[in-house]
Amino acid sequence: MDLSSLQYAPGSRKKSKRIGRGEGSGHGGTSTKGNKGLKSRSGAHMKAWFEGGQMPLQRRLPKYGFVNLFRVEYQTLNLGALHALKGSRVDIKTLFEAGLVARKDQPVKLLGNGEVRQAFDVEVHAITDPARTKIEKAGGKVQVLGIRKTRLDKKKRK
Repeated sequence: MDLSSLQYAPGSRKKSKRIGRGEGSGHGGTSTKGNKGLKSRSGAHMKAWFEGGQMPLQRRLPKYGFVNLFRVEYQTLNLGALHALKGSRVDIKTLFEAGLVARKDQPVKLLGNGEVRQAFDVEVHAITDPARTKIEKAGGKVQVLGIRKTRLDKKKRK
């Protein structure tokens, strides 16, 4: 037995329907699409949420809530994670390079969970009071950056 004599198991492979190849194929005429209607036309595409004219689910469900355009989404970071840094300077760039935050363009908030063993010069967008006191008690400095961009500013620019 060699590779040239290999065959598929009987019945494991089925010929595909050859649609639109005339009446002799058994799939001629309407090409298995039935008579009339959207789905019988060429280029027919039903949207995933279309429910056949029934009131769609997204319109049946009640609307609730409110979207605050001025909400600022922070990347949070605990004090205990700062020990992964080599230097004493902590800013967005060093946090991003160390892999402690995922994005450079999103503001960072420092939380007070964990201990500070060395003096850090911290430059973040927001900081909790316990985190500030722990850093200052260890001999470090804290500088809070302002938030420059809001979602509303981004929408106005488009």
